[in-house]
Amino acid sequence: MNPVEWTLQLRFLLALALGFLIGLERERSGSAKPGRTFAGLRTFTLISLAGFACGWLQSSGVQYVVPIGIVAFAALGVVAYIGKLREGRFGWTTEAMVLLAYLTGVLCMLAEPWLPLSLGILGTLLLSEKTRFEHFVQKLDDNEFLAVLKFLIVTALILPVLPDRPFTEFALNPRKLWMIVVLVSSVGFAGYFLIRRFGQTSGWWLSGVAGGIISSTAFSVAAGRIAQRNPAQSGHAFQAVVLASSMMYLRLLALVALVSPSFVAVLWWRMILMCAAGLVIAWLVRPENGNTAGSEVSTLQNPFEVIPALVFAAVFVVFTVVTAVVRSHFGNAGLLTLSALVGFTDITPVVLSLVNSATVTSTLVAAAVIAMMTNTLVKGVYFSTLVGSLRKATLVRFGLWALLHVPLILVS
Repeated sequence: MNPVEWTLQLRFLLALALGFLIGLERERSGSAKPGRTFAGLRTFTLISLAGFACGWLQSSGVQYVVPIGIVAFAALGVVAYIGKLREGRFGWTTEAMVLLAYLTGVLCMLAEPWLPLSLGILGTLLLSEKTRFEHFVQKLDDNEFLAVLKFLIVTALILPVLPDRPFTEFALNPRKLWMIVVLVSSVGFAGYFLIRRFGQTSGWWLSGVAGGIISSTAFSVAAGRIAQRNPAQSGHAFQAVVLASSMMYLRLLALVALVSPSFVAVLWWRMILMCAAGLVIAWLVRPENGNTAGSEVSTLQNPFEVIPALVFAAVFVVFTVVTAVVRSHFGNAGLLTLSALVGFTDITPVVLSLVNSATVTSTLVAAAVIAMMTNTLVKGVYFSTLVGSLRKATLVRFGLWALLHVPLILVS
């Protein structure tokens, strides 16, 4: 298909259509208040066409006509707003849309068509979804809003200014390191809102999926504590812990694909197999009937905080340096031993530091699988320690699951 040639006639029709769209929404919104609408369908259409005419005059050499139009319509909005205040009404959304409709018409003449299209359509969408946005704001608590701001600071402010080149003999790239923090925190951030939105109604299974997205190790401890306080929920908690541990493999696979795609070809089938094994174990668990009480999985806190993100970055750097030192001084045996030991903690920074290499080697792949194997076994130990009634069943199932990793370590 050939690209559309935006002639003067098409740009005129675009200004007409966008003004009509904005006016249609305002007319619909003000239909409940007959006689009190400052500007409706016809007015907004005329405003957009006036903007287009000012844009055409500006392109024809008439100076200052566009700024004069802005001042004129702004003055018109001020007069309308003063009249509204005298009637005891508040809000100046329509007055602001007058300026937007005018500028949309101007841009239809002077700018690339995507810009007025975006302004007109998004502006109309914001107007039409007023009730939904207000409901969303009412449900958003202070901690969640603060977490969103922190997320924007980490991603939109800090990331772009970091240098994108390696430093030191360990080739530490500040931007790449911070990108890992952003990726991991974003995945956890999404999991947190899943629990907040669906955990209370969807029970342990959905909580287990979301818990695995945040941190399967932390979820194992949190679920174990809930089962310890409420023994009737032990079976459901055990099932959710297995499911969360299964989700860990998918989460790590997604992060590896983003950080070091060259490792995906040798790791994806291993991780899919281990995830499938966990899903089978979770399916075979038969908890006793009872309330799922998914709402009780509330000990997981909002995962996006600045300090934990900085701690993660520090851990990643430490393990990157330690991995390089161990490989240079102790060889492959030292690296494999290190991977087995670090599985007792959060293995995300460990696995990402292992795959943070341009060269895919069998030793690095084996080390990553060993770390996952140890972490899987440790989660079973954590849960069984807290829930004595299921200690044997937990250790047997997680022990067999860990043994399934052994062939994957030996296969090159």
